[in-house]
Amino acid sequence: MYNRFQFNQFRTLFAPRKPRHPLVRVAVGLLGLAILAALVFVGVFVGAAMIIAGVAWKLLAQRKQAGRAADPQVVEGEYRVVRKPALPLSR
Repeated sequence: MYNRFQFNQFRTLFAPRKPRHPLVRVAVGLLGLAILAALVFVGVFVGAAMIIAGVAWKLLAQRKQAGRAADPQVVEGEYRVVRKPALPLSR
């Protein structure tokens, strides 16, 4: 009446199995290392290409802004927030 579910059947289904033949083990290991090296290689070059593209984009954007004339109605400036000084302690 009460069936107990056995997880051992599914545990072996998803468990990684190592090949028994030594040459196949070496070949699978080398294949894994080759895939890892390819992913690192592609990742480094994609990252470098993104950085180079970003720098080029900024340089081109600065060149376009330098050609524009400033609006005479706009006043540009810098500001700094100054905190209110604390009152000295009374004696």
